[in-house]
Amino acid sequence: MIQSRLLLWSIVSALAGFLFGFDTVVISGAEKTIQKLWNLSPEMHGVAMGAALWGTVLGSLVGSWPTDRFGRKTTLLSVGILFIVGSIWSAIAQEVYSFMIARFLGGVAIGISTVASPMYISEISPPESRGRLAGMFQFNIVFGILMAFFSNYLLASIGEDSWRWMLGIMAIPSVIYTLSCLAIPESPRWLLTVGRRAQAIAVMKLISPESSETDIERSANAMTAANDQPAVRFGFWSKRMMRPIVIAFLVAFFNQMSGINAILYFAPRIFELTGLGQQTALLQSVGIGVTNLVFTFVGLWLIDRLGRRTLLYIGSFGYIASLGLCSWAFFSETYSIVPACIFAFIAAHAIGQGAVIWVLISEVFPNAYRAKGQSLGSFTHWIFAALLTTFFPTMVTAFPPGYVFLFFCFMMVLQLIWVKMMVPETKGRSLEEIQTDLGMEA
Repeated sequence: MIQSRLLLWSIVSALAGFLFGFDTVVISGAEKTIQKLWNLSPEMHGVAMGAALWGTVLGSLVGSWPTDRFGRKTTLLSVGILFIVGSIWSAIAQEVYSFMIARFLGGVAIGISTVASPMYISEISPPESRGRLAGMFQFNIVFGILMAFFSNYLLASIGEDSWRWMLGIMAIPSVIYTLSCLAIPESPRWLLTVGRRAQAIAVMKLISPESSETDIERSANAMTAANDQPAVRFGFWSKRMMRPIVIAFLVAFFNQMSGINAILYFAPRIFELTGLGQQTALLQSVGIGVTNLVFTFVGLWLIDRLGRRTLLYIGSFGYIASLGLCSWAFFSETYSIVPACIFAFIAAHAIGQGAVIWVLISEVFPNAYRAKGQSLGSFTHWIFAALLTTFFPTMVTAFPPGYVFLFFCFMMVLQLIWVKMMVPETKGRSLEEIQTDLGMEA
């Protein structure tokens, strides 16, 4: 049974994921209107659509600095403020360059949140429930995606400025999240890394009120000792750190090579390629959000039972089947099965990569380098997301859609091989035990 106080803190931190998901996808309902309104070329349209993702690249790259320097809580609070500014500014933008700056700021907030939020939850969670609690970040991402699709559908018919309402309404959950961050404590593991042991012990007592003073002191000693292991002393890019570095890079790389962000961003356009009308395509996009939410529930239920590696296996097979069928459907013009293939693709992602990525990255690095490791994984995720989203409109114009989906399918075959060869199982292990398992104590 997860302690209620711990659950509440995890939910508050994971609300950054809701804003992440909402901000990432809300643009899908406005992108065609924006292209027409400002008469954007396909290339400029791609740049405008990718502005937020380039912000996430910067946010993820620098996110480890405030997270280590000022703490996890302060960083999460600053993320909320950036979301508020970005959402309001993008809604009132009068030309494309101002719009891109606003979207870029929202992207910076997303990038930092993918460093700070999963790491914070991972650091306050007990081993037996860490997967479910850290996975709540992903649940909130898909809940935000669903709300964005649904909000776009409801607002699409209110007039020519409906796209402004689609983007601006995100200010409301942004304010709620920012105020909620004031109520959470700092991560005890971060407090120990900066020498604030008494405060760390106090937070640990709140997290585990049933534990004895002796047990809490022993846990604090183990966390402190982990910060003095050889891998930590020799630096982040030392040979002893190579295995977690490669794991974080590849899990993020393959996440985007599935095509997930490109498909989420351009879902209405993909459905229109199959002959569906604009309003029907938007409604089908809501179906994507529902599918994502339902199967994310399944993934979170399974992650501490079957483990991270098993879910990646399940997701890989689902990716390959759904993307392969989608490619065939476009080549053979069997468009009727495309929506079902896309829904199956989303289900595979939700159970596999979606449920695992942020949990696994937050687990495989030692305490002293968790922020840097999370930043590396997030940066990898977002640099490829930005590249794919920026060039996707050009790709589907230059190449038949069948080839695009076939490329994504091939990349998921490579992911399957990687899971078999390299991915460790981390379920049920403390963060310090995982550090030992990966050979960072040698």
